[in-house]
Amino acid sequence: MPLGLAELTLAVIIGTLAAIVYSLRVLVLLERRIAKMDENIARITKKVFSEEVKIERMEKKLLKKR
Repeated sequence: MPLGLAELTLAVIIGTLAAIVYSLRVLVLLERRIAKMDENIARITKKVFSEEVKIERMEKKLLKKR
């Protein structure tokens, strides 16, 4: 049974909407991954900064002893 023009147009519109919804789903998943990566980078940066502060304190102590 051939589709009429109205049915064909409706099928194209529904297919396009389904593709848009799927694309948005993928974008949301990618955004969540990027957010987790940002959190991990921030955590690592804090750790590196605290280690750097410790090293600077140790250097100051060693220089004062000389």
